[in-house]
Amino acid sequence: MKKEFLTYQAQTTPHPLGLEIESAEGSYIYSTDKKAYLDFVAGVSACSLGHRHPKVIAAIQTQLEKYLHVMVYGEYAQKPAVEFSQLIAKHSEIASAKTYLVNSGTEAIEGALKLARRYTGRTQILAAKNAYHGNTMGSLSLMSFEERKKPFLPLLPEIDFINFNNEENLQQITEKTAAVVLETIQGGAGFILPTSNYLEKVKNRCKEVGALLILDEIQPGFGRTGKLFAYQHYNIVPDILVIGKGMAGGLPAGAFIASAEIMDTLSDNPKMGHITTFGGNAVISAAALATLKEITTSDLMAKTIEKENFVRKRLVHRHIKEIRGKGLMLALIVSSEEIANELILKAQEEGLILFWLLFEKKAVRITPPLTISENELEEGIKIILKILDSID
Repeated sequence: MKKEFLTYQAQTTPHPLGLEIESAEGSYIYSTDKKAYLDFVAGVSACSLGHRHPKVIAAIQTQLEKYLHVMVYGEYAQKPAVEFSQLIAKHSEIASAKTYLVNSGTEAIEGALKLARRYTGRTQILAAKNAYHGNTMGSLSLMSFEERKKPFLPLLPEIDFINFNNEENLQQITEKTAAVVLETIQGGAGFILPTSNYLEKVKNRCKEVGALLILDEIQPGFGRTGKLFAYQHYNIVPDILVIGKGMAGGLPAGAFIASAEIMDTLSDNPKMGHITTFGGNAVISAAALATLKEITTSDLMAKTIEKENFVRKRLVHRHIKEIRGKGLMLALIVSSEEIANELILKAQEEGLILFWLLFEKKAVRITPPLTISENELEEGIKIILKILDSID
C-alpha cells in the first residue's frame, strides 16, 4: 500500500512517515502488520475522544439510517446541525451566538475574515507573527513566514503583523482595522501561551477603535486545555470564534461563530455572502454534537488538567529544556532539532506516535486523546525517556 500511496496520492512532504493503517480504537492505531501504536498525537489534536469513540460511532450510525446530504448549507433545517449550533451557543459565551458550519478550520478562517470585513466595512487585518491559521489563500495570507508564502503570491492585501504578547504593538490596531486574528495559544510557533492579560488588552484595544477580535481555537478548542475553549482561561470572549479539528470526533468539520448582529451581515447585501455545499453535513454534525455532549457532560476537562500534571511530573530529562502548553496541548522543547527528529522517528519504531510542530524545530508534540488513561500516558512516557536516555 505504501508504494501506491506514494505513487497516486499527492504528498505534503518528500518524506512522509508512511505508516500503513489497518484500524484504530481508543488510544491506539494499528498498522497492516498488526503492530499497535500508542497515539500521543490524536490526528494533530483532531480525535478529542480517541479513535472510534462509541458515542460518536452510535451518533453517526443513527444518522446514516436517516439521510446524508440533502441540500446546500443554510436552506434546510437539519436536526444535528441545529442542535449542535444551539449547544455551542450555550457554551461559547458569545451573546446571541450564531454558528456558520463549514468543512475545516481553514475554511472557517476564510469565512471569519470575510465576515469581519463585511461587518466593519474596513479592510486591514492584523495577525500575529509566527501564527498558523491554515493554508488556503486567505489563511496563508495571515502567515508571517515569507519563504512559505512567496511561491503563492500575490495573496490578500492589507494584512499586517504584530508580535504575540507584545503590548506596544497594540497601537497598530486603529480605526482602519477590521479585525485582529490570533490563536488563543500559538500552535506552530511552539504552544506559546498568552501572558500578562495580553488577550484582554487586545480585546480592550479592539473595542476602543471598533475592530473585531477573531480567536482561532482550531487546535486548543474542545476541552484540550481543560476548558471547552482556551480563551475561557483568560477572562475574555472573542467577537468571532473559529473552531475545527477536535470538533467532530475525527471527521472533517469547522465553524465560525459570532453574535447574530455580526453574523447576519453575511446573509444579505449581497445574499449568500458566504456559501458552502457540505458545511453542516448531517452525519458530521451528528458526530460533532455527540463529541460536544460528551466533553461538556463528563469529567474529561477536569481530568485533562490532572493528566497535564501527570505528564509534567514524569517527563523530566536533561534533553527536555521546557514543556510548553496547557492541558493536553503540550510541546516538549528539547535540546536541538536533531534530538526532536530522532525522538519522533525512534518513538514510531517503539510503537509510540509523536509528531513535529510546524515552525518550532526543537518541539515534539504531545496532544493525545482527552480519553487517554494515566496507564497509557505512563507507557508512552517510558518510551520517550528510554529514547532520550540513549541519545548522547
